[in-house]
Amino acid sequence: MAVHESFLFHITSDKFIIEPRVDGVNELLVIDRVTQEISLTANDGQIPASALTKTIYGIFGIIRLVAGPYLIVITKKIKVGEIDNHSIWQVVDTEMHSYKRTFFHLNEGQQVHNRTYVSMTEHVLKTEHFYFSTTFDLSHTLQRLSNTSPDFQSLALHERADQRFVWNGHILRELAQQPELGKYCLPIILGCIFIKSGSVNNKLFDYILVSRRCIYRAGTRFYMRGVDDEGQVANFVETEQIVQYNGNKCSFVQTRGSIPLFWSQRPNLKRIPVPIIYSTKSHVEGFKRHFDDQVYNYGKQVVINLVNQKGYEHLLEKAFAQTVLNAQNEHVRYEAFDFHKECSQLRWDRLSLLINRLQEERKQFGYFFVQKDGHVVSQQLGVFRTNCMDCLDRTNVVQGMLAKEVLQEQLARFGVMESEQTITDGSVFDLIYKNVWADHADVISKQYAGTGALKTDFTRTGKRTGLGLIMDGLNSAVRYFKNNFQDGFRQDAIDLFLGNHIVEETEGVSEPSPLKVERDWKYYAVPVIFLVAMAMFVISILLPDEHFTENLMYILFWGTASAITLAVIVTYGQEFVDQPRLAQAKVKMD
Repeated sequence: MAVHESFLFHITSDKFIIEPRVDGVNELLVIDRVTQEISLTANDGQIPASALTKTIYGIFGIIRLVAGPYLIVITKKIKVGEIDNHSIWQVVDTEMHSYKRTFFHLNEGQQVHNRTYVSMTEHVLKTEHFYFSTTFDLSHTLQRLSNTSPDFQSLALHERADQRFVWNGHILRELAQQPELGKYCLPIILGCIFIKSGSVNNKLFDYILVSRRCIYRAGTRFYMRGVDDEGQVANFVETEQIVQYNGNKCSFVQTRGSIPLFWSQRPNLKRIPVPIIYSTKSHVEGFKRHFDDQVYNYGKQVVINLVNQKGYEHLLEKAFAQTVLNAQNEHVRYEAFDFHKECSQLRWDRLSLLINRLQEERKQFGYFFVQKDGHVVSQQLGVFRTNCMDCLDRTNVVQGMLAKEVLQEQLARFGVMESEQTITDGSVFDLIYKNVWADHADVISKQYAGTGALKTDFTRTGKRTGLGLIMDGLNSAVRYFKNNFQDGFRQDAIDLFLGNHIVEETEGVSEPSPLKVERDWKYYAVPVIFLVAMAMFVISILLPDEHFTENLMYILFWGTASAITLAVIVTYGQEFVDQPRLAQAKVKMD
């Protein structure tokens, strides 16, 4: 069942009236702003002339904050392209509309907290890469869709969607509870979608890359690591490469996700916080839950672990390898590759060592291939699950190389390329391919770490460059700032949007608000003392006193004060970073 494509949105003092712009449909979705009742009625001219009317392209959902419910609608969209002749859209802009006409029912503190919650919601909505289709199920791979029954395909889009990837599932729940509203419930995914026209040997085809970010254990780089008790891992992303040629379609799926152990790496002002592996948790149980789910959804697994095998990363690599051994899952094979060691001194050609070690499984797993008449020729029997520490930079490089190997086979099977040809043989498409994967890396990285990906110069050009190293340094510096001083807010925004934290309208009246956190005096005093001491230290050096002894004493005093306060800040680093105040503030692991 398709969703209506566009609507007229009428706003009155007591109702939101949503009118489908579809020929032959004579109904209205009416939301009573007072009683909060949602109903379908016949369009019999009850829209008052005084109503404020605008065009919208879908309902994002309804979120409840301190002031009450807010209706979120899509006001702008752009077309990304088509998959299997279905239009794919990207959300460009949204609007939030409060049911309440005034906020006089809130006290001053509640109004402050409500504005904070609104700001969090808007922060998530401003994420650039929300996608939807009113006629196509974007949450499933082509292979999963081909294995469904006609009854399943007749369900409303939100009912048949893979809930792992529906980012507005929580805020759609009030609409989804009424089956008759199926054409108004628009499932939306977050990730990235690129749809490009390619040409090799003067033969045109569509090259598509779809990445779906999972809603479970979603969050920011350092506040979301490892696995939880249900087997969900941080930064889990399903990436599907699709090729369309003359009505035939091929699909190749890979996954990424945090190391499925119980571990954390909370920001503490250090450049790289030391990971903590929790000894009181059963890593084998978490691992089993995760991979039981992965094998069920994708088949056999080759786990590619790209972390360093020396230093602090080695502890995780060693624990992961031992857990794989202890779990004894015949469907899971572990492949460790010390990316930084093997590719040190810009020896990026050595990645071929890893690709060669994976060739047997790559051919065994295959890919999904369906002809234009609907006949399924082959299915993908397993996936490569790749991870590094963040499942971003190193992971992107390896996933792009594996996808390229498979793409060349698919194009040869279509007859677009000769079997001995490669994409790099003077093909204009080679540049398109490299840029798509580099842009894909940047998008996924921004959503998790706050900046574009590192090492994208290799993805774009096939080699490491000096400019690429400089850009990596800049991105690392920006990541440091965001991870330490902005990610608490970002984590809270995601938890609020996904329903991991439920706002009660009594917040700030009968119960305290989690947003009201009293910071210790040291949080304010020590940084101020450090800045003053550092300023005086610099002034003492640049503007010396005429008496050398006094000037030396000033330098020593302010230098010592600067060093001591800086040491205090570093020692108690977690007290000075931006920490989550909602769902993650309650999470404690022994």
